[in-house]
Amino acid sequence: MSPIPNLPSVPNSALSQGIPVHLPRKLKLATVSLAGCFGCHMSFLDIDERLLQLLELVDFDRSPLTDIKQIGRCDIGLIEGGLCNAENVHVLREFRANCKTLVAVGACAINGGLPAQRNQRDVGQMMRDVYCRQIGGSVGNLIPNDPELPLPLNHVHPIHEVVHVDFFLPGCPPSGDAFWAFLNDLLAGRTPHLPHGLIHYD
Repeated sequence: MSPIPNLPSVPNSALSQGIPVHLPRKLKLATVSLAGCFGCHMSFLDIDERLLQLLELVDFDRSPLTDIKQIGRCDIGLIEGGLCNAENVHVLREFRANCKTLVAVGACAINGGLPAQRNQRDVGQMMRDVYCRQIGGSVGNLIPNDPELPLPLNHVHPIHEVVHVDFFLPGCPPSGDAFWAFLNDLLAGRTPHLPHGLIHYD
């Protein structure tokens, strides 16, 4: 599929060389962190001063960077983190319904990452161990059961198991340079391709 349909291509070297690019409209970009460590968002900020170039081409919609809580119609959605509870699933489905292009960012979104290590154990047993049986706990402690708390899933899932994902940006986290190269391609209407040196896991 074309990364961003119905938009003219940006010259290949425009973003990478800092050349001003003029699209008929700014693209809408949304980001969210689900079950993960927020490291991918921190790494995204490592594009440093190039963020100013990016802001010439995109407006941020829902994102921890804007504190907008509801997603609108967007061209690109960047999803960090996997799915560990019902709220994660709800937010992911909202992003898929509203984003033309959906990107799984980082190990947790792509394969469950570190949160998926709990998949080896029974969730109910873990909750009992943590809330009811931990050393030093009070007698009669109960597992929290407030309706405001999202229902945990039995297993942590990567996002492609629930919705269609258009592209995957690997890394733990992807570097700022990887984000930049990926977005450079995506905004230029090209299928993103990362050279080997930009794919790494710390």
